[in-house]
Amino acid sequence: MNHTTTTRAPFIVGIGGTTRPGSSTESALRATLQYARQLGAETRLFGGEALAALEGYSPEQAARSAGQQAIVDAVRAADAVIFASPGYHGGVSGLVKNAIDLLEDLRGDPRVYLDGMPVGCIVTAAGWQGCNTTLGALRSIVHALRGWPTPLGVTLNTAGVRLFDGDGQCLDEQVAGSLKLLAEQVVGARRLPATNRP
Repeated sequence: MNHTTTTRAPFIVGIGGTTRPGSSTESALRATLQYARQLGAETRLFGGEALAALEGYSPEQAARSAGQQAIVDAVRAADAVIFASPGYHGGVSGLVKNAIDLLEDLRGDPRVYLDGMPVGCIVTAAGWQGCNTTLGALRSIVHALRGWPTPLGVTLNTAGVRLFDGDGQCLDEQVAGSLKLLAEQVVGARRLPATNRP
């Protein structure tokens, strides 16, 4: 007897960026999501503008704004997540961390937090020290949320270098290759079995 398995495109959520339009951080995230779409994934981006509009996370406040709820609902439905943060003083930016903190709302879900989920990490900083310490911090956050950081974490040293043009196109072949590989690791080699996503 032949058994047919229904498949669907994996759904990848990207969260990251800065308050500056066209930032290297958001450009890198957008490029990675584009590569993921080329691999057959569906994607949704929460970039710097969306993150800057969020209220500060308050654990004692049960009500969520539309923007906050959109992030929680998207991650709840996701098969994988990509976080992208600038390295500010050796750590994840407050803008990105505030969005990540909203995922506490997933603590009571059947899939708690990011349990078992592949998570890609992208860091930009003006120097390798900031890149490396921030990547370590971001991976620790993923572990705390029960996610699985992909083997590759992309760090981009932006000191004195222009990595993306005004349209967000990558100007560096090696950087583009790293972002493509990250997309491949997040999406995975096979399409995922169909599930009941909200």
